[in-house]
Amino acid sequence: MKAGICLLLLCEMCIELNTSLAKTGHRKKHKEESFLQKNETPYDTKEQLLHRSTEEPPAEQSPLEFTLYNLSEQNMNFGFNLYRKIALQHDNNVFFSPFSMSFMMAFFMLAAEGETYEQIVQGANLHLLQGKKNLHQLPALFKQLKDNITENEELALQKESVSFVQKNFRLKEPFLNLSKQYFDMEFLSVDFHNSTHAKSVINQNINKKTKGKIPKLFDHLDQHTKLVLLDYVIFKGKWLHPFNTRFTELETFQIDKFRNVQVPMMFKSDKVASTVDKNLGCVVLKLPYRGSAHMIIAMPEKEGDYGSLEDHITAELIEVWLRNMKTRKMDIFFPKFKLDQKYQMHELLRGLGIINLFTNKADLSQLTDQRFVKVSQIIQRAVIEVDEKGTEATAATGAEIIAYSMPPTIRVNRPFLFMIYEETLKTLLFMGRVVNPTEL
Repeated sequence: MKAGICLLLLCEMCIELNTSLAKTGHRKKHKEESFLQKNETPYDTKEQLLHRSTEEPPAEQSPLEFTLYNLSEQNMNFGFNLYRKIALQHDNNVFFSPFSMSFMMAFFMLAAEGETYEQIVQGANLHLLQGKKNLHQLPALFKQLKDNITENEELALQKESVSFVQKNFRLKEPFLNLSKQYFDMEFLSVDFHNSTHAKSVINQNINKKTKGKIPKLFDHLDQHTKLVLLDYVIFKGKWLHPFNTRFTELETFQIDKFRNVQVPMMFKSDKVASTVDKNLGCVVLKLPYRGSAHMIIAMPEKEGDYGSLEDHITAELIEVWLRNMKTRKMDIFFPKFKLDQKYQMHELLRGLGIINLFTNKADLSQLTDQRFVKVSQIIQRAVIEVDEKGTEATAATGAEIIAYSMPPTIRVNRPFLFMIYEETLKTLLFMGRVVNPTEL
């Protein structure tokens, strides 16, 4: 395998002082003593850190049972909401990691208070899990989710988080402890006042962590930056039944009615789980990796007709697809492709109602005693390469869905959606859209 997927998620926080706010602003005081006592349980200490008043869910919605499966479902719908925001911007290829973005939102929940916290909870689709008795348990549930997935050696998924903190910028001790405990966060000290050196240090870290897949991310760093947060997700999945490299040949991929390209088309004859969603007009198949992950591929039956599919995709729909799949022997033609995508996630999150986090209204008083802290940007970069051996990655339901109209041969030779999905915990790891396999 020549290369693989590597996902990089960057969050950069900057301190900005508004003099008019400084004169009138008032910072709430919070007790911290219980967090520093080693023998207290994390659930007890979280009561003090995360005691916030959140909006009650709408009357017609009942709080969901507080389980890993329900957390994964809400994370998945958050990912689909983000995907739709990206897809509306252009008609090109898309690739990102909802899994990493969900963890980023959970991390910010440790830092946020008041309306800032409420917006994160609502925008990240976690409000139905927010019974008051469960508030303090969310970080522990996220940790359990991560541990269950990354400890699966056959799945070969790694996740690491590291923060670069300005020298002499004080983070609250409870925040530091809980970040390490729940998110395995590593904190490194740098001097952003020497922005050239700080940029070099961080770029070298990125290059090392991604094994050269992303040798450089920053061309410039603001000298007023106080904290840069990097989150890495690396997936090295191998097909359970690989494609035979001898059968890969150039074939036509129809982008739309007027454009087509020649792509290396892989081939294998295998037993494949599949279904047809007549309501959305798409063919769905599942290609398994070793371990418990799969690539789910949804290809509209008509060229360029993926808009309706993108509008309706939900966690519930994925479950219906999987439930209705039947396995049968067929010939599969699937294109090799590589994507390299970078997104300004803070702009997309604003569209989901997470606004205060990026303005002077941000309340990150659990992060630091420094006044008027806000997040300047969240950038995610994701790279994927799919070949014969596998994938290496650094990120209307009901009666009209049938399972037996699948042709004995299927050619994925027009734009399609794909998801890398961990089936045991029903977790959406990566998601994308391939419109042109020859473009990054």
